[in-house]
Amino acid sequence: MEAHKTTRTVSTSVSRTEGGETTTTVTTTTTTTFKVPHAAETVNRNAESINKKHLKNMAAVSTTNSASAAKDFLTFVKASPSPFHAVAEARRRLETAGFTGISEKDAWNVKRNGRYFFTRNQSSIVAFVVGGAYKSGNGFSIIGAHTDSPCLKIKPISKKETAGYMKVGVECYGGGLWNTWFDRDLGIAGRVVVKSGDAITGRLVKIDEPILRIPTLAIHLDRGVNSEGFKFNTETHLTPMLGLAAKSLNGEPADKTKVEKHHSALLNKIAGELQVTTEEISDFELCLFDTHPSAIGGVDNEFIFSARLDNLMSSFCAIEAIIKSVTEGSSETDSQIRVVSLFDNEEVGSNTAFGADSDLLEVTVRRLATAELEGEKPGSTAFEQSLTRSFLISADMAHACHPNYSEKHEDNHRPAMNKGIVIKQNANQRYATTSVTTAILREVAKKRNVPLQEFVVRNDSPCGSTIGPMLSAKLGLRTIDVGNPQLSMHSIRETCGTQDVGSAIDLFQSFFEEFAAIDKRVTVDL
Repeated sequence: MEAHKTTRTVSTSVSRTEGGETTTTVTTTTTTTFKVPHAAETVNRNAESINKKHLKNMAAVSTTNSASAAKDFLTFVKASPSPFHAVAEARRRLETAGFTGISEKDAWNVKRNGRYFFTRNQSSIVAFVVGGAYKSGNGFSIIGAHTDSPCLKIKPISKKETAGYMKVGVECYGGGLWNTWFDRDLGIAGRVVVKSGDAITGRLVKIDEPILRIPTLAIHLDRGVNSEGFKFNTETHLTPMLGLAAKSLNGEPADKTKVEKHHSALLNKIAGELQVTTEEISDFELCLFDTHPSAIGGVDNEFIFSARLDNLMSSFCAIEAIIKSVTEGSSETDSQIRVVSLFDNEEVGSNTAFGADSDLLEVTVRRLATAELEGEKPGSTAFEQSLTRSFLISADMAHACHPNYSEKHEDNHRPAMNKGIVIKQNANQRYATTSVTTAILREVAKKRNVPLQEFVVRNDSPCGSTIGPMLSAKLGLRTIDVGNPQLSMHSIRETCGTQDVGSAIDLFQSFFEEFAAIDKRVTVDL
């Protein structure tokens, strides 16, 4: 066909947005009289197919083997039924990678190119690597996440008995979807304080057996459950059964006060797992967990079905990224200190000695910024200078657009699984993301071709928050909130994408390796 008597010059550009999608820009200008093909119409007609093809290829940009990383995450989450176990598993991985354990109680003698970690309360952990070119006053590249997830915790006095059943009193920790805890095979895990002689130690226990269960009421006794909804009382109906009361008198410990607080069957099970006597059990902090193993699913293995994705996924990716960033030798010329800080108690506000609202990160940065490295004395303002040159990635899971409730998402901000890491923004500062920190992260992502997406809540919806705003305000750090998209957040079993595991590791590793150079190109304040 022929066009009109004018030239139609068509300029077409296809670019990837941080949402993992593509945009096609068509510019048409009119000049002189020529016969031309209808190129603009062709471009417009093909734009949708180009978009689809580009989106299909987006999942393959990660340099980390996502399938392998996803399987490794299943290993991590299985080993981490409680925050204590998550820290222990992170510690194991760090030690295997050559990190040295140190204590907050001791004076630190850190060196350039050194890699270290320490724990607080056994439920939070900080790992850091001192760059080979680090000097006093230089910045810190920090990733923060958390080790805790909503769960049911055994009460200090848990012994209950009803209708011939032994029951265990539990307390709701965080904002869980508690209806998902019914009819699950539940084990227990956490920390037990053992007193052996004069020694008092914190021992980890994991009973990976279905010793507890919270049964639902049969529909014959609750005829309106499907039409009126599943209604329950968290104090009276969310109490797991341990066994039949006839068994409770067997093997009672000599210490009757313990039996008055907890069923002897429960105490005996814990003591047997730890190979101690019940008399040696001083106290414990135990949570319930689903013993059903995590799995990779979907018709093309595109999903991970697992407990505690929020926020063990971010914790896992951060630990793997800092390990990869040093085992590949990139820290030798780094002028920064790389930090991963995994906090406890985010799900209940972080206002504890081992949460993000504590002095944990501040003390870490201060001690390192003011340390004498190989005889070099730091300046009097080294700590303050370091903060202004630092950057924090607050990593916590994000809400993927739900296929059955898509109306819950803002029209232009609908994160999809396996399409990249989500940048979370909120005008009311529920997230700490700014335009500057977004621009920096985009530069980081480009280095490894990691796709990014964006998320804001609807105006008629409340917005959650993370450790990002509190740490940003407390320390004055440039901060961005990001996370892998997932479904069913705070359920006992959540869903996320397999490809996003590798993407997050790549993004975090790129951050550790590239931020110092990128930051030199950034000019905002004098």
